[in-house]
Order: sequence, then C-alpha cells, then structure tokens
Amino acid sequence: MGAFSTQVAALAARSVLKTARQPAVMVSALLFPMLFFAINANGLDAASRIPGFPADSYLDFAFAFPLVQASLFGAITAGSDLARDIESGFFDRLSLTPMRPVSLLLGMLFGVIALGLLQGVVFLIVGLLFGVDVKSGLAGMVVIVGLTILVALGFGALGATLALRTGSVEAVESAFPLFFVAIFLSSINLPRDLIEADWFRFIATINPISYLVEGIRSLVITGWDAQALALGFGCALGILALSLAAAGSSLRTRIAR
Repeated sequence: MGAFSTQVAALAARSVLKTARQPAVMVSALLFPMLFFAINANGLDAASRIPGFPADSYLDFAFAFPLVQASLFGAITAGSDLARDIESGFFDRLSLTPMRPVSLLLGMLFGVIALGLLQGVVFLIVGLLFGVDVKSGLAGMVVIVGLTILVALGFGALGATLALRTGSVEAVESAFPLFFVAIFLSSINLPRDLIEADWFRFIATINPISYLVEGIRSLVITGWDAQALALGFGCALGILALSLAAAGSSLRTRIAR
C-alpha cells in the first residue's frame, strides 16, 4: 500500500506539472470560462427582470456557469493528457514496470483535483471582485469550491474513460462540443420553471448538469438550500461513481490488449 501511494503521488505530481507547463491550457481553463461568464452576465441581464426570476442580479445567477464550464475544460485537458501518454507508448512502458497502471489513472485524477481547486478559488475571487454576492458567506464559498472539485473529478473520469477507450487525443477533444451542448441544454441560463419551450424544459429537467448548476447557484443566491445541495452533491457523486466504474472497465480492457 505504501508503494502504491508513492506511485500515485509521483504520477499526480507529474500530472500537475504537465498542466502547469502548458500556458495555453492554463489560460484556456481560466480565461475562457470567465469570458463566457462576462458575456452572458451582460447580454442576459434583462432576464433578471422577468417575473419570478430568483435573483435580483443576473450576475449572481450566472456565477455557476464558469465553474461548471471550467470542469469541462479540466476533463478534456486530463483526458487528452492520458490519451497522449497512450499514443506515445508511456502507458505500455508503464505496464512493464512494477508501477501499477491504475496509478496512472489515479494520478491523472489528482491532477484534475488540483486544477479544479485552482479554478474554484480563482473564479470565486474574480466573481467577488465583479460584485457577486454569495449569500451563504465564507462557509458557502468553501462548499462551492468543494462541489466544483467534485464536478471536475466526475468530468475528469469521463475524459479518462474516453482516453482509455480510444487512445486518441483527437477523439477526446472531439467530445468537447457534446459536453458543451449538454451544459447549454440545462438550467445554466434560465431557471427551469421559466423555460417556455416544453422540450427544452424536459431536457433540462432530466439533465444532471442542471442539478450541479442549481446546487452551486443556491449557495450564491439563496444561502443554504438543503434540497438543492442534496441534488447537486448527489448528481456529482453519481456521475463520479459511474465515470470511475467506466474508467476502471476501460483500463482493464486497455491492459488486456
């Protein structure tokens, strides 16, 4: 167990350093979500005047967007790095050493945790500077960062599954539009009860991303909403469990090859 922990720690440090040494990745993971947040907050500000809208400021309502989108960037980055290790032969060489291949997967996921933590803290600081009012206070900010990390971990495991199944960087990156569409087909821009199109409201209701968004959003605009948080953390844990199971199955298949 001690040797395994050492292996995971070494590969986790490698994963973090690989990400840190790619300025373009860091910029895209931090800058693009904030740009979309700024555009949406300004462009859709009139929505806050709709009767029944849950927040006085659309800025507060939209703050969940960069956190969830950043998790998506983290998933694609982590999955691409793992696929690159497979393409380069690093994964195969690893299987010839006493180091267990599962440690590569876990090390990558620890890299996702580190990136998710950085994104959560940076976006909170920037959001507060923009004027976001977190009703749940300092404790709520800690929970927001924790839920952001959990969401990033779930999406990261999905990225790892794609990498292990395909072994292709291009295949992992091509999944980005699908993830992006899934985010927009949720309650990311409007509360579900204010979505007029029946088909859109139905999709947003069955889309687990809606509950991830609403869990984060509740801490900002409501305070402490037990139901929203239970659904948010429940969906995040469910996605993580299913993604890890899929990644584990894909890892066994990859090793068998």
